[in-house]
Amino acid sequence: MILMKPIPFPAGKLPPDFLAALLARYSPRDQRVLLGPGEGLDCAVIDVGDRLLVLKSDPITFVSDQAGWYAVQVNANDIATTGASPRWMLVTLLLPQGNAFPDQVEALFEQVNRAASALGISVVGGHTEVTHGIDRPILSAAMLGEVAHERLVTPRGAAPGDAVLLTKEVPIEAVSILAREFPRRLAGALHPAELRQAQDYLTQPGISVVRDASLAAAAGRVTAMHDPTEGGILAALWELSVACGCPLEIDPALIPVSPLAQKVCAACGVDPLAAIASGALLLTCATADAQTIQAALRQAGIACAQIGVVRCGVPAVKSTAGNLLPRPARDEIARLFDEMQS
Repeated sequence: MILMKPIPFPAGKLPPDFLAALLARYSPRDQRVLLGPGEGLDCAVIDVGDRLLVLKSDPITFVSDQAGWYAVQVNANDIATTGASPRWMLVTLLLPQGNAFPDQVEALFEQVNRAASALGISVVGGHTEVTHGIDRPILSAAMLGEVAHERLVTPRGAAPGDAVLLTKEVPIEAVSILAREFPRRLAGALHPAELRQAQDYLTQPGISVVRDASLAAAAGRVTAMHDPTEGGILAALWELSVACGCPLEIDPALIPVSPLAQKVCAACGVDPLAAIASGALLLTCATADAQTIQAALRQAGIACAQIGVVRCGVPAVKSTAGNLLPRPARDEIARLFDEMQS
Protein backbone atom coordinates (compact mmCIF):
# COMPACT_ATOMS: atom_id res chain seq x y z
CA MET A 1 0.00 0.00 0.00
CA ILE A 2 1.42 3.36 -1.03
CA LEU A 3 0.82 6.18 1.43
CA MET A 4 0.26 9.57 -0.15
CA LYS A 5 2.37 12.38 1.23
CA PRO A 6 0.18 15.13 2.77
CA ILE A 7 -0.04 18.27 0.67
CA PRO A 8 0.69 21.44 2.69
CA PHE A 9 -1.68 24.36 2.60
CA PRO A 10 -0.66 27.25 0.32
CA ALA A 11 -0.10 30.77 1.64
CA GLY A 12 -3.25 32.62 2.67
CA LYS A 13 -6.33 31.72 4.68
CA LEU A 14 -7.14 28.09 5.43
CA PRO A 15 -9.70 26.47 3.09
CA PRO A 16 -13.18 27.56 4.28
CA ASP A 17 -14.59 24.03 4.71
CA PHE A 18 -11.57 22.87 6.74
CA LEU A 19 -11.67 25.96 8.95
CA ALA A 20 -15.44 25.70 9.46
CA ALA A 21 -15.04 22.09 10.65
CA LEU A 22 -12.36 23.11 13.14
CA LEU A 23 -14.41 26.02 14.48
CA ALA A 24 -17.47 23.81 14.90
CA ARG A 25 -15.41 21.33 16.90
CA TYR A 26 -13.88 23.85 19.28
CA SER A 27 -16.66 26.22 20.37
CA PRO A 28 -16.65 28.51 23.43
CA ARG A 29 -18.48 27.37 26.58
CA ASP A 30 -18.87 30.69 28.42
CA GLN A 31 -22.52 31.78 28.20
CA ARG A 32 -21.46 35.43 28.09
CA VAL A 33 -19.99 34.87 24.61
CA LEU A 34 -22.73 36.22 22.34
CA LEU A 35 -20.71 35.80 19.15
CA GLY A 36 -17.82 33.38 18.89
CA PRO A 37 -15.71 32.09 16.00
CA GLY A 38 -17.42 31.26 12.74
CA GLU A 39 -17.21 31.69 8.98
CA GLY A 40 -17.69 35.34 8.10
CA LEU A 41 -17.59 36.34 11.77
CA ASP A 42 -14.51 38.51 12.20
CA CYS A 43 -15.10 39.62 15.81
CA ALA A 44 -16.04 38.02 19.11
CA VAL A 45 -18.71 39.69 21.24
CA ILE A 46 -18.87 39.25 25.01
CA ASP A 47 -21.60 40.52 27.35
CA VAL A 48 -19.91 42.36 30.23
CA GLY A 49 -23.05 43.82 31.74
CA ASP A 50 -24.04 47.35 30.79
CA ARG A 51 -22.24 47.07 27.42
CA LEU A 52 -20.77 44.59 25.00
CA LEU A 53 -17.06 44.00 24.58
CA VAL A 54 -15.94 43.37 20.97
CA LEU A 55 -12.61 41.61 20.33
CA LYS A 56 -10.54 41.14 17.19
CA SER A 57 -7.05 39.92 16.25
CA ASP A 58 -5.26 40.11 12.91
CA PRO A 59 -1.66 39.88 11.67
CA ILE A 60 0.07 41.83 8.92
CA THR A 61 1.83 39.39 6.59
CA PHE A 62 1.56 40.66 3.00
CA VAL A 63 3.36 43.99 3.45
CA SER A 64 6.70 45.19 4.77
CA ASP A 65 6.12 48.92 4.24
CA GLN A 66 3.95 50.72 6.84
CA ALA A 67 3.11 47.44 8.59
CA GLY A 68 2.36 49.23 11.87
CA TRP A 69 -0.12 51.54 10.21
CA TYR A 70 -1.81 48.62 8.43
CA ALA A 71 -2.16 46.69 11.69
CA VAL A 72 -4.20 49.43 13.33
CA GLN A 73 -6.46 49.97 10.32
CA VAL A 74 -7.40 46.36 9.58
CA ASN A 75 -8.21 45.57 13.22
CA ALA A 76 -10.16 48.79 13.73
CA ASN A 77 -12.12 48.06 10.55
CA ASP A 78 -13.48 44.79 11.88
CA ILE A 79 -14.34 46.32 15.26
CA ALA A 80 -16.24 49.10 13.47
CA THR A 81 -18.30 46.62 11.41
CA THR A 82 -20.06 45.55 14.62
CA GLY A 83 -21.18 49.12 15.35
CA ALA A 84 -18.58 49.32 18.12
CA SER A 85 -15.94 51.97 18.77
CA PRO A 86 -12.33 50.63 18.77
CA ARG A 87 -10.73 51.48 22.13
CA TRP A 88 -7.71 49.37 23.12
CA MET A 89 -4.94 47.51 21.28
CA LEU A 90 -2.19 44.99 22.06
CA VAL A 91 0.64 44.44 19.59
CA THR A 92 3.00 41.47 19.15
CA LEU A 93 6.06 42.32 17.05
CA LEU A 94 8.41 39.56 15.88
CA LEU A 95 11.66 40.72 14.29
CA PRO A 96 14.01 38.61 12.13
CA GLN A 97 17.25 37.55 13.80
CA GLY A 98 20.25 39.25 12.16
CA ASN A 99 18.10 41.88 10.47
CA ALA A 100 16.51 43.87 13.30
CA PHE A 101 17.78 47.42 13.83
CA PRO A 102 16.80 50.16 16.30
CA ASP A 103 15.57 52.62 13.64
CA GLN A 104 13.39 49.94 12.04
CA VAL A 105 11.80 49.01 15.38
CA GLU A 106 11.21 52.63 16.30
CA ALA A 107 9.58 53.27 12.91
CA LEU A 108 7.11 50.42 13.50
CA PHE A 109 6.30 51.72 16.99
CA GLU A 110 5.75 55.21 15.54
CA GLN A 111 3.45 53.88 12.81
CA VAL A 112 1.31 51.98 15.31
CA ASN A 113 1.01 54.87 17.74
CA ARG A 114 0.35 57.49 15.05
CA ALA A 115 -2.46 55.45 13.50
CA ALA A 116 -3.93 54.48 16.87
CA SER A 117 -3.91 58.07 18.14
CA ALA A 118 -5.75 59.25 15.02
CA LEU A 119 -8.60 56.80 15.79
CA GLY A 120 -8.66 57.42 19.55
CA ILE A 121 -7.23 53.97 20.32
CA SER A 122 -4.91 53.33 23.27
CA VAL A 123 -2.04 50.87 22.81
CA VAL A 124 -2.10 49.09 26.17
CA GLY A 125 0.47 46.30 25.83
CA GLY A 126 1.83 43.42 23.80
CA HIS A 127 5.18 41.74 23.20
CA THR A 128 8.31 42.38 21.14
CA GLU A 129 11.18 39.99 20.38
CA VAL A 130 13.88 39.10 17.87
CA THR A 131 13.40 35.53 16.69
CA HIS A 132 14.77 33.02 14.17
CA GLY A 133 12.91 31.46 11.27
CA ILE A 134 11.41 34.60 9.69
CA ASP A 135 12.79 36.89 6.98
CA ARG A 136 10.72 40.04 7.64
CA PRO A 137 8.98 41.65 10.61
CA ILE A 138 5.70 39.99 11.55
CA LEU A 139 3.24 42.20 13.38
CA SER A 140 0.09 40.79 14.97
CA ALA A 141 -2.44 42.81 16.92
CA ALA A 142 -5.46 42.29 19.11
CA MET A 143 -8.02 45.06 19.46
CA LEU A 144 -10.95 45.62 21.79
CA GLY A 145 -13.95 47.88 21.38
CA GLU A 146 -17.26 48.48 23.09
CA VAL A 147 -20.83 48.98 21.96
CA ALA A 148 -24.26 49.34 23.55
CA HIS A 149 -26.42 46.21 23.41
CA GLU A 150 -28.99 47.80 21.10
CA ARG A 151 -26.39 49.06 18.61
CA LEU A 152 -24.65 45.72 17.92
CA VAL A 153 -24.45 44.74 14.23
CA THR A 154 -23.27 41.30 13.09
CA PRO A 155 -23.05 39.54 9.68
CA ARG A 156 -25.87 37.27 10.87
CA GLY A 157 -28.33 40.16 10.71
CA ALA A 158 -28.77 40.34 6.93
CA ALA A 159 -32.29 39.23 5.94
CA PRO A 160 -34.18 38.52 2.70
CA GLY A 161 -35.11 41.74 0.92
CA ASP A 162 -32.20 43.75 2.32
CA ALA A 163 -30.15 45.82 -0.09
CA VAL A 164 -26.43 44.99 -0.48
CA LEU A 165 -24.25 48.12 -0.56
CA LEU A 166 -20.53 48.68 -1.09
CA THR A 167 -18.60 51.83 -0.25
CA LYS A 168 -15.68 53.31 -2.22
CA GLU A 169 -14.22 50.74 -4.66
CA VAL A 170 -12.22 47.50 -4.81
CA PRO A 171 -9.52 46.37 -4.33
CA ILE A 172 -8.04 49.38 -2.48
CA GLU A 173 -5.61 47.47 -0.26
CA ALA A 174 -4.42 45.23 -3.09
CA VAL A 175 -3.66 48.24 -5.31
CA SER A 176 -1.57 49.80 -2.54
CA ILE A 177 0.28 46.53 -1.83
CA LEU A 178 1.02 45.85 -5.50
CA ALA A 179 2.27 49.39 -6.12
CA ARG A 180 4.47 49.41 -3.01
CA GLU A 181 5.83 45.86 -3.24
CA PHE A 182 6.23 45.57 -7.05
CA PRO A 183 6.93 49.09 -8.41
CA ARG A 184 9.34 47.81 -11.07
CA ARG A 185 6.77 45.38 -12.41
CA LEU A 186 4.27 48.24 -12.75
CA ALA A 187 6.68 50.79 -14.19
CA GLY A 188 5.99 49.74 -17.77
CA ALA A 189 2.21 49.83 -17.36
CA LEU A 190 1.76 53.04 -15.36
CA HIS A 191 2.95 56.61 -15.71
CA PRO A 192 5.05 57.76 -12.71
CA ALA A 193 2.13 59.86 -11.43
CA GLU A 194 -0.18 56.84 -11.64
CA LEU A 195 2.30 54.69 -9.74
CA ARG A 196 2.50 57.30 -6.96
CA GLN A 197 -1.29 57.52 -6.88
CA ALA A 198 -1.57 53.73 -6.59
CA GLN A 199 0.97 53.68 -3.76
CA ASP A 200 -1.04 56.40 -2.02
CA TYR A 201 -4.19 54.23 -2.12
CA LEU A 202 -3.08 53.30 1.41
CA THR A 203 -4.42 56.68 2.59
CA GLN A 204 -6.42 57.99 -0.40
CA PRO A 205 -9.05 56.59 -0.72
CA GLY A 206 -7.52 54.73 2.25
CA ILE A 207 -8.00 51.29 3.78
CA SER A 208 -9.99 52.44 6.82
CA VAL A 209 -13.76 51.88 6.94
CA VAL A 210 -14.26 53.13 10.51
CA ARG A 211 -15.89 56.33 9.28
CA ASP A 212 -17.93 54.49 6.63
CA ALA A 213 -19.38 52.14 9.25
CA SER A 214 -20.19 54.89 11.74
CA LEU A 215 -21.95 57.07 9.17
CA ALA A 216 -23.93 54.17 7.68
CA ALA A 217 -25.13 52.91 11.07
CA ALA A 218 -26.22 56.42 12.08
CA ALA A 219 -28.12 57.04 8.83
CA GLY A 220 -30.42 54.01 8.63
CA ARG A 221 -31.25 50.42 9.56
CA VAL A 222 -27.98 48.64 8.85
CA THR A 223 -28.47 44.89 9.31
CA ALA A 224 -24.93 43.60 8.63
CA MET A 225 -21.45 44.92 7.88
CA HIS A 226 -18.34 43.13 6.66
CA ASP A 227 -14.78 44.20 5.79
CA PRO A 228 -13.57 42.55 2.54
CA THR A 229 -10.03 41.34 3.26
CA GLU A 230 -8.31 38.21 1.90
CA GLY A 231 -10.08 36.85 -1.14
CA GLY A 232 -11.48 40.29 -1.92
CA ILE A 233 -15.09 41.23 -2.47
CA LEU A 234 -16.01 37.78 -3.84
CA ALA A 235 -14.79 36.04 -0.67
CA ALA A 236 -16.50 38.68 1.49
CA LEU A 237 -19.84 38.14 -0.27
CA TRP A 238 -19.59 34.38 0.28
CA GLU A 239 -18.63 34.87 3.94
CA LEU A 240 -21.59 37.21 4.46
CA SER A 241 -23.95 34.77 2.76
CA VAL A 242 -22.80 31.86 4.95
CA ALA A 243 -22.95 33.99 8.11
CA CYS A 244 -26.54 35.16 7.53
CA GLY A 245 -27.72 31.88 5.99
CA CYS A 246 -29.21 33.54 2.91
CA PRO A 247 -28.20 33.76 -0.76
CA LEU A 248 -27.02 37.05 -2.24
CA GLU A 249 -27.95 38.19 -5.72
CA ILE A 250 -25.18 40.44 -7.06
CA ASP A 251 -24.66 42.37 -10.28
CA PRO A 252 -20.86 42.18 -10.85
CA ALA A 253 -21.07 45.12 -13.27
CA LEU A 254 -22.12 47.35 -10.36
CA ILE A 255 -19.04 46.52 -8.25
CA PRO A 256 -16.88 49.66 -8.58
CA VAL A 257 -13.32 49.09 -9.83
CA SER A 258 -11.49 52.27 -10.84
CA PRO A 259 -9.55 52.48 -14.14
CA LEU A 260 -6.31 52.78 -12.14
CA ALA A 261 -7.13 49.65 -10.13
CA GLN A 262 -7.91 47.84 -13.37
CA LYS A 263 -4.52 48.81 -14.82
CA VAL A 264 -2.58 47.80 -11.70
CA CYS A 265 -4.34 44.44 -11.41
CA ALA A 266 -4.05 43.69 -15.13
CA ALA A 267 -0.31 44.43 -15.10
CA CYS A 268 0.17 41.95 -12.25
CA GLY A 269 -2.26 39.34 -13.57
CA VAL A 270 -4.56 39.78 -10.57
CA ASP A 271 -8.36 39.46 -10.50
CA PRO A 272 -9.55 42.71 -8.83
CA LEU A 273 -12.61 40.99 -7.40
CA ALA A 274 -10.55 38.31 -5.61
CA ALA A 275 -7.75 40.45 -4.14
CA ILE A 276 -7.56 41.80 -0.61
CA ALA A 277 -9.93 44.75 -0.50
CA SER A 278 -9.78 46.57 2.84
CA GLY A 279 -11.01 50.13 2.39
CA ALA A 280 -14.39 49.14 0.99
CA LEU A 281 -17.25 48.43 3.39
CA LEU A 282 -19.75 45.73 2.46
CA LEU A 283 -23.09 46.22 4.21
CA THR A 284 -26.74 45.28 4.07
CA CYS A 285 -29.66 47.42 5.09
CA ALA A 286 -33.42 47.65 4.94
CA THR A 287 -34.30 48.45 1.33
CA ALA A 288 -36.32 51.49 2.41
CA ASP A 289 -33.18 52.96 4.02
CA ALA A 290 -30.74 52.24 1.19
CA GLN A 291 -30.99 55.61 -0.54
CA THR A 292 -30.81 57.50 2.78
CA ILE A 293 -27.64 55.64 3.78
CA GLN A 294 -26.08 56.17 0.35
CA ALA A 295 -26.90 59.88 0.50
CA ALA A 296 -25.36 60.27 3.97
CA LEU A 297 -22.16 58.58 2.84
CA ARG A 298 -21.94 60.56 -0.38
CA GLN A 299 -22.50 63.81 1.51
CA ALA A 300 -19.42 62.88 3.56
CA GLY A 301 -17.43 62.28 0.35
CA ILE A 302 -17.70 58.47 0.47
CA ALA A 303 -18.99 56.77 -2.68
CA CYS A 304 -21.58 54.05 -2.11
CA ALA A 305 -23.20 51.74 -4.68
CA GLN A 306 -25.99 49.21 -4.38
CA ILE A 307 -24.59 46.02 -5.90
CA GLY A 308 -27.32 43.52 -5.07
CA VAL A 309 -29.99 42.19 -2.75
CA VAL A 310 -30.39 39.45 -0.12
CA ARG A 311 -32.71 36.64 -1.26
CA CYS A 312 -34.45 33.67 0.39
CA GLY A 313 -32.86 30.24 0.26
CA VAL A 314 -29.58 28.56 1.13
CA PRO A 315 -26.22 30.38 1.25
CA ALA A 316 -24.83 31.17 -2.20
CA VAL A 317 -23.64 34.15 -4.21
CA LYS A 318 -25.28 34.38 -7.61
CA SER A 319 -25.25 36.97 -10.35
CA THR A 320 -28.42 38.66 -11.56
CA ALA A 321 -28.13 36.35 -14.58
CA GLY A 322 -28.49 33.36 -12.25
CA ASN A 323 -24.98 31.88 -12.44
CA LEU A 324 -22.95 31.09 -9.33
CA LEU A 325 -20.17 33.59 -8.69
CA PRO A 326 -16.84 31.88 -7.88
CA ARG A 327 -15.59 31.65 -4.33
CA PRO A 328 -11.82 32.33 -4.37
CA ALA A 329 -9.77 29.41 -3.08
CA ARG A 330 -7.11 31.91 -1.98
CA ASP A 331 -6.31 35.58 -2.25
CA GLU A 332 -4.80 36.79 -5.51
CA ILE A 333 -2.00 38.61 -3.67
CA ALA A 334 -1.01 35.42 -1.84
CA ARG A 335 -0.93 33.58 -5.16
CA LEU A 336 1.22 36.30 -6.70
CA PHE A 337 3.69 36.28 -3.80
CA ASP A 338 4.07 32.51 -4.21
CA GLU A 339 4.69 32.86 -7.95
CA MET A 340 7.29 35.59 -7.39
CA GLN A 341 9.17 33.40 -4.90
CA SER A 342 9.13 30.21 -7.03
